[in-house]
Amino acid sequence: MASEGLAGALATVLGGKGLLVQSCDSEPAGKPLFPVRLRKNVCYVVLAVFLNEQDEVLMIQEAKRECRGTWYLPAGRMEPGETIVEAMQREVKEEAGLLCEPVTLLSVEERGASWIRFVFLARPTGGVLKTSKDADSESLQAGWYPRVSLPTPLRAHDVLHLVELGAKFCQQAMHPLILPQELPCSVVCQRLVATFTTVQSVWVLVGTVGTPHLPITACGFTPMEQRGGIRVATLRLLQECLTLHSLAVETKGLLGLQHLGRDHVDGVCLNVLVTVAFRNPGIQDEPPKIRGENYFWWKVLEEDLQKLLLYRLQESSVVPLSR
Repeated sequence: MASEGLAGALATVLGGKGLLVQSCDSEPAGKPLFPVRLRKNVCYVVLAVFLNEQDEVLMIQEAKRECRGTWYLPAGRMEPGETIVEAMQREVKEEAGLLCEPVTLLSVEERGASWIRFVFLARPTGGVLKTSKDADSESLQAGWYPRVSLPTPLRAHDVLHLVELGAKFCQQAMHPLILPQELPCSVVCQRLVATFTTVQSVWVLVGTVGTPHLPITACGFTPMEQRGGIRVATLRLLQECLTLHSLAVETKGLLGLQHLGRDHVDGVCLNVLVTVAFRNPGIQDEPPKIRGENYFWWKVLEEDLQKLLLYRLQESSVVPLSR
């Protein structure tokens, strides 16, 4: 891929879109990569935050035996064959009785590659709110409650942070509207937009195996990688080409993600914005030296693209990725 192709790829990813995953530049050592399968070796969870004009939150009352009677946001596990958005819409219909559409991803949470939760800000488009007379195995009822006075007892207090995140986004968007892109991927992996910046320039790490491209690192299922979360895959790739003990690496968040959910293709590719900097910067006009021939630093010269990338970096204009 010439610099024009790299510029197009970077613009696509910065715009929240996706690119086909051809192969991975870095893979976990010791075990071959197998295609991931929902309900077999991965679990994806969807959750929706709804806020109306009265600053009320849509809550559902749980029917499951282990948490019966407690309150939570509409949420549940994805089923094979669904897209991420379809799974969210199904869970909201089953638990709250409402039809809906997603506004944007609010955050993505992970506990290693085997468990990922996709949190949406959403809006209702129809349906009838579920009442206690409609109670079933999915939920006992649903209702709108003031954001500052949610019903109790809560099934878990993680909803408090997610509700506030949704309210903050409604008041002032922290990032562009981003939704999952329907593109196939057989594994859980990350496409890295790994950057190094100086006062006047910005560089992006590029993989050279095949056509030059934004590098992709596969997320492993080993105990070490599960304990460390999917960020371990980022560090693994960077360790293959950089001397990390002199560098500070920070995952800023997600620029977007892609998943298909058709034909047993259950993998996810997370497009992740990462910064690389010297721990003791001094006066550094060049990025850290690359070891080997599989990667190089590409200096972004296109002014509009450089401005967009710097904006996303400086304003942390990304979807939060958390453990």
